[in-house]
Amino acid sequence: MRRVVITGIGTVNPLGNSVKETWENAKKGKCGIGPITHFDTGDFKVKLAGEVKDLDPSEILGAKEARHMDDYTKFACVAAKEAMEDAGLDMDRENADRIGCIVSSGIGGLTTICQEHTKGEERGYGKVSPFFIPMSISNMAAGQIAISYGLKGMCTSVVTACASSNNAIGDSFHRIRDGYEDVMVCGGAEAVINPLAIGGFQSMKALHTGDDPNRASIPFDKERSGFVMGEGAGILVIEEYEHAKKRGAKIYAEIVGYGSNCDAYHITAPSPSGEGGAKCMMAAVADAGLKMEDVDYINAHGTSTPLNDAGETQAIKTAFKDHAYKLMVSSTKSMTGHLLGAAGAVEGILTALALRDGFVPCTLNYREEDGDCDLDIVPNQGREADIKVALSNALGFGGHNASIVMKKFE
Repeated sequence: MRRVVITGIGTVNPLGNSVKETWENAKKGKCGIGPITHFDTGDFKVKLAGEVKDLDPSEILGAKEARHMDDYTKFACVAAKEAMEDAGLDMDRENADRIGCIVSSGIGGLTTICQEHTKGEERGYGKVSPFFIPMSISNMAAGQIAISYGLKGMCTSVVTACASSNNAIGDSFHRIRDGYEDVMVCGGAEAVINPLAIGGFQSMKALHTGDDPNRASIPFDKERSGFVMGEGAGILVIEEYEHAKKRGAKIYAEIVGYGSNCDAYHITAPSPSGEGGAKCMMAAVADAGLKMEDVDYINAHGTSTPLNDAGETQAIKTAFKDHAYKLMVSSTKSMTGHLLGAAGAVEGILTALALRDGFVPCTLNYREEDGDCDLDIVPNQGREADIKVALSNALGFGGHNASIVMKKFE
């Protein structure tokens, strides 16, 4: 089996429009959540979200190209540009057939669907844009990135709700480890802070409805009442170690394990026993050839919903037994909100940086202890720690579980 390393990262998210800005704000414990500005929330109970701020994708991608992309694709392409430049791949010297792309989205181009439906209702469906379908389908971020850089290996999009980009990273890791590609561009993107999506999640009673950003996304806190919608993208360039070494690439961290399974329990609720999540984490660690006690830190799914946080805590206890109380377990969704299909990718980037820099980001705005969530969640203040092995969790509607194991590169 071949070793797989991370050589390029790029992101736009509520904490920043670059990796540098995002990591600086994550280390400071900055909250990226605020009042929704994308639409008038006068008739909504939900008032807050984690929006991308002060970004004009047309300045980065070109006005003509950006005009025919949904926002989720724009975010993905902006993040991919940063990641590819960061990786320093010279495509003129690479075998494009050995470079693939798996970039996911949980929902895809819902904003475009809403806009074109309104146009059709008002002006007739013959007026719908000829770009409507390619703008709205959830595989188009992967397609656009592959086209932009001439990536001719496997190109696909995994759609597993909030586990999507962890599956994208894990599947890409296995593609390289098993010899199918040498390089993969992978991750996820999401952009659904719009009336229909917020209305739908609000009707499910899944979203927080308060107006204080500092008591909104509060994973593991006893007063948690729902997640906060976020948006953005995270893209990683991962490659076979000898390939990276040969071209002198810098390396952030090594990906060593991947687990994926299903609760097979409920369309939206996680299994209360945490059995599926526990087995997923155990499978990921076994895939890495490690012991459970080797794991130092978990970037938790940690959505700030009552069921998820209690269930994930139970899953960690089931999987790690006594070692669960020696782990650091934080949720960076406390700072970004929940980016749905992009969450795992942004959190994967933060996990890789945590390993590189020996710094664990905090669970922000934690105040009220909950006996059902009694692990070391690194409350309110990030922590310097020489961590060697970290795990990043993602859980999605439909019972999807996906865990990635990363190791400090040595």
